[in-house]
Amino acid sequence: MINDQIRAHDRNHLITRRLLTYPDQNGQSGQTDTWATEAAWNGNFYACYFCPKQFGSLQGLNQHLKSPAHEQKMYHCPKCATQFRLFSGLVQHVESESCGISRFWEVKTAMDRLTASLPRMLTV
Repeated sequence: MINDQIRAHDRNHLITRRLLTYPDQNGQSGQTDTWATEAAWNGNFYACYFCPKQFGSLQGLNQHLKSPAHEQKMYHCPKCATQFRLFSGLVQHVESESCGISRFWEVKTAMDRLTASLPRMLTV
């Protein structure tokens, strides 16, 4: 839902990337849900099939698979092109002033306006 609202406001893709599929209202991309079974046990840990991470429990691995860890990075910084899976990551990047993007008045104003409207977006 939040991603839909941000994409609707960002028609020129200033902070969103053009993707073939976007996360739906539940935060899931249009792809099949993924979960692990006992077959993920490697003798010591439950291993993720997509990355080198390992977990002590099957529940931990399944939480990892449901997290945004393997989602597409749909947001990007318009100045340094760093990509983010979550809007909050982009907001933290801008607020940290690590690349100087927040020094641009237009970006600061746009981000302030967007984050100020979040409570209204969430109640729609």
